[in-house]
Amino acid sequence: MERTIRVELGPRSYTVGVGAGMIQRLGPAVAEIPRARSAVVIADSNVASLYGGEAAKGLAAAGVAHTLIAFPAGEEHKNLATYGRLMDSLFAVEPPIDRDTVIVALGGGVTGDLAGFVAATALRGLRWLQCPTTLLADVDASVGGKTAVDHPSGKNLIGAFHQPAGVLIDVRALATLPPVELAGGLAECVKHGMIRDVTLLDFIEANAKAILAAEPEIMTELIARNVAIKAAIVSADEREAAVREHLNFGHTIGHAIETVVGFGNISHGQAVSLGMAAACWLAVERGLIDRAIAGRLSALLTLLGLPTRWDGLDSPAIWRAMTHDKKTRGGKVRMILPTGIGAVAAFDGIDNGIVRKAMESLGKPS
Repeated sequence: MERTIRVELGPRSYTVGVGAGMIQRLGPAVAEIPRARSAVVIADSNVASLYGGEAAKGLAAAGVAHTLIAFPAGEEHKNLATYGRLMDSLFAVEPPIDRDTVIVALGGGVTGDLAGFVAATALRGLRWLQCPTTLLADVDASVGGKTAVDHPSGKNLIGAFHQPAGVLIDVRALATLPPVELAGGLAECVKHGMIRDVTLLDFIEANAKAILAAEPEIMTELIARNVAIKAAIVSADEREAAVREHLNFGHTIGHAIETVVGFGNISHGQAVSLGMAAACWLAVERGLIDRAIAGRLSALLTLLGLPTRWDGLDSPAIWRAMTHDKKTRGGKVRMILPTGIGAVAAFDGIDNGIVRKAMESLGKPS
């Protein structure tokens, strides 16, 4: 079973293919890009060893000259130093790259963000393909053209919007994911259901066992449904001027938790899970939703192996990180809160005191 979803952005429109064996189609996908003469595959060290050979074989079979550049795995390496080393390697490729070179991001969200930022800035912009290998990247980072690196002040603070030429999602790659990485992607799936589609939450609850076992047909359907939600939002609001900010549900506090706890000490999915739990607590306190909705979310996150409690959170430090968030306007923190299942809205003026109480709802403070 395969699914194709279109991201409609006028001349920058592209398709997302979901199914088994998509990495094998990487060569033809590059060859179909007009004037594409060569490809540079960027992957982290883990993915390079798992899938680098398969990607190279596909590119060679399609007659595409190619080079593989690897970097150390881990969110802690998504920074300007790694970006600089990737640029050094890119400009050392022989024969030299030119504007007909295609960058291929092969890996998870860290690779997509890094390789996409390289593509956005090398020679003032190169075309690129996304070939994600984690559920988190499949359903979130691979669609929408956000590229970035982290800064000590916060996550994804340096970057650019740069849409890919296409996305190939190979569900076979999910079989090699550790449970914590699979759960991390499921946090984004739950997010999409909470902001847009209650039937997606129903689907996840009904198929949790098969999803946690990464059964290919179920995962193809799950990913396709999530990609369709994100594609619709991105098509309506490419640059996050309006409805696209709804995708930040769970992320304002979640990104701050990641920054404070440390990128190597908590996964993105775990942080987003905590962020969603905190956002639901805030929504209950404001009378936006009843406790039953917050309870359903908490139960589903727990079922999927995601945390809703985390002791030792440093509330003042988390607040400082939130004030550096990209969504802050005029010095005021802005958050997306649920107003029901499948519905959210933006709220300004979130203050330090309410954030401290939200952190207390997640566990014992530091």
